[in-house]
Amino acid sequence: MGGVSESLYVPELLGGLLLEASPDGLRAVRFGERPEPDAPGPVVLAAARQLREYFAGQRCDFELPLDLIGTRFQVAVWRTLLQIPYAGTASYREIAQAVERPRGYQAIGQANTRNPVAIIVPCHRVINADGSLGGYGGGANRKQQLLELEEHYAERFGKTATGRAGLSGNAWLFDAGTGGAVQCAD
Repeated sequence: MGGVSESLYVPELLGGLLLEASPDGLRAVRFGERPEPDAPGPVVLAAARQLREYFAGQRCDFELPLDLIGTRFQVAVWRTLLQIPYAGTASYREIAQAVERPRGYQAIGQANTRNPVAIIVPCHRVINADGSLGGYGGGANRKQQLLELEEHYAERFGKTATGRAGLSGNAWLFDAGTGGAVQCAD
């Protein structure tokens, strides 16, 4: 686990995104920060390309190595978030149940807030149990924009934007300890 070796600022996406990677994979997608100077490399260049495709409605999944740094619990939450389908949502309660912490809504919210790889690890798809947006580290406006973007392009990828797609009983429920590429096809 090395330090950050690549960085790239992408100003045209959501008011600016800073992408950072280590030799092991993408480590951060941050809003509005700009390092001086950029240190582009293959991981952040691929991430920038894939994010541009996502925002253009040409991609619903990401194929990037991730270097998620956090506690065991945080990483389990972030891996669970990777399983929420494009244009779907899950509640904090459903995430808590998926990681076997059924009363840990607040801990889920804290792990969500600390997600270092926004958009790629889709914490914007986590909403309150009553269907309201809830918080988002990038701000409620960005969360709304991301959800609306996915709803707009959902049909293109054979998805239905239901507004709420729970974790219970769906084919994409998984073992939170596993990783791997996230695919859009059901």
